Amino acid sequence: MKTIFSGIQPSGTITLGNYIGAMKQFVELQNEYNCYFCIVDQHAITVPQDRLELRKNIRSLAALYLAVGIDPDKSTLFIQSEVPAHAQAGWMMQCVSYIGELERMTQFKDKSEGKDAVSAGLLTYPPLMAADILLYNTDLVPVGEDQKQHLELTRDLAERFNKKYNDIFTIPDVRIAKVGARVMSLQDPLKKMSKSDPNKKSFISLLDDPKQIEKKIKSAVTDSEGIVKYDKENKPGVSNLLSIYSILSGKPVAEIENVYEGKGYGDFKAGLAEVVIHTIKPIQDKYYELMESQELDDILDQGAEKARKVANKMVGKMENAIGLGRKRK
Repeated sequence: MKTIFSGIQPSGTITLGNYIGAMKQFVELQNEYNCYFCIVDQHAITVPQDRLELRKNIRSLAALYLAVGIDPDKSTLFIQSEVPAHAQAGWMMQCVSYIGELERMTQFKDKSEGKDAVSAGLLTYPPLMAADILLYNTDLVPVGEDQKQHLELTRDLAERFNKKYNDIFTIPDVRIAKVGARVMSLQDPLKKMSKSDPNKKSFISLLDDPKQIEKKIKSAVTDSEGIVKYDKENKPGVSNLLSIYSILSGKPVAEIENVYEGKGYGDFKAGLAEVVIHTIKPIQDKYYELMESQELDDILDQGAEKARKVANKMVGKMENAIGLGRKRK
């Protein structure tokens, strides 16, 4: 089986966009691949975090992974900081990275723009991301378009290390989902749905209650035509809502268009709200059960142990290749 690695930062609650664009597909992928799902809490501290909020978000994200259908018997779910090999490998990858290429990263430019000072970690987190991936002989990394540049850097760093020291890394390929990879904001359909958006109406959280979901969908931006039709260029708002409806219901877009032919956006949005609530409710039920259970901690303990065995072996290979410490037998 080929290996997949994916990391999500524990910075705020997962959105419907994260679920459709990533987590829903992870559930299917775990049946075909050897999957590592990592809560990348060390990436989260490249920007200021509240200690208690961060701890809560880490546990919450782990519970959501399991609630959406990640099976710990099929996949390895773990917390990055509980596997020290990530930080060790991250430092070695920093040492084969160039400042110029890190400064060219779009996300670094975006997050540092207008700031008086930013942490060195914000600049150097792409080599840590590379380490996360390369530690597990990863073949495929499922990412959104916004992470594609970081994956290209990961490939460059792996090739550079292999040429300079020893050919030990698998060069990973990018896997971008064809459907649902970019769920757009409910308030600005030209912008990706994001949990960091200051406008709370722009995204649906997986932990929103039914009333919040109905309200957010009701206020979602459409247009003045009143026709439920997929036309991404001319009707981006309606097209975004149709995509969400189609993916969650399993119905083709054309079938949904037929159902709402001659009806207004009010009926369409009410139907979409029902589909979203129906999808999210069982996830929330499982989530709240896990948050209060010892089972969640046991799964994370087992995941960290499994990850450590694989990651420590690769760190040993990296150190041997570079010449660090004493030669391992």
